[in-house]
Amino acid sequence: MSGSGTRTDGFGGADGVLPGDTTDDVRNRLSGGTAQVAVLPVGSFEQHGPYLPLATDTLVACAVAREIAAAHPVLLLPPVTVSCSHEHAAWPGTVSISAVTLHAVVSDIAASLRRSGVTALVVVSGHGGNYVLGNVVQEATARGERMALFPAAEDWETARERAGVVTSLLTDMHAGEIETSILLHAHPASVRPGHESADVVADDRRHLLTVGMSAYTESGVVGRPSLGSADKGKKLLASLAESFGPYFSLLTRAPAPR
Repeated sequence: MSGSGTRTDGFGGADGVLPGDTTDDVRNRLSGGTAQVAVLPVGSFEQHGPYLPLATDTLVACAVAREIAAAHPVLLLPPVTVSCSHEHAAWPGTVSISAVTLHAVVSDIAASLRRSGVTALVVVSGHGGNYVLGNVVQEATARGERMALFPAAEDWETARERAGVVTSLLTDMHAGEIETSILLHAHPASVRPGHESADVVADDRRHLLTVGMSAYTESGVVGRPSLGSADKGKKLLASLAESFGPYFSLLTRAPAPR
């Protein structure tokens, strides 16, 4: 498994490679009776201002998943790279699928894993607009399946404090201090000049679902990317990897007697 020391980005192309496990790696771990947890990064393909790539959320989700895989014996899956980005439709390059489709894709992946003996799935979400992922997890757990959504808002808040991120989670909504910091650490070549002077604050976004992001920002940015740094990005990822521990324990503990 990836947790044995193999470091992979979980994202194909110039920014990384696909997970390196073979079918024998998975078979051997299953035969050893080790509890199985798969990690599925779910990102997006949407505008992130003029300085971050369209794949930012996917790269962030994969960076978080990679840190998890380095610390825990999990099966690292390749990412879902297109998701629900309808609020960003005003900008060229954004691609979306419906919530129904995303629900079906993640549910089908979980079912396929269970058929092969991998009993738990953690969905690592890099895009806040994928609200339906919460429904996927809730419905699965109601059926007695093992699934979790990570990171929670509390995990991000802990990571923000530990990393010295100045911007609040409310203000740092999109292409701001957190995302810029993670990419400056994990994929510095993907960050173009301009984030140093691109801050936009729009804390009151109560009509976002009705009017979309373009009603609150001309650039597509909502946050303070000027405060981003590679050091903060490294600390953010380290904190999230530590926060994942209780999730792993919850998903791998013996089921309660009925």
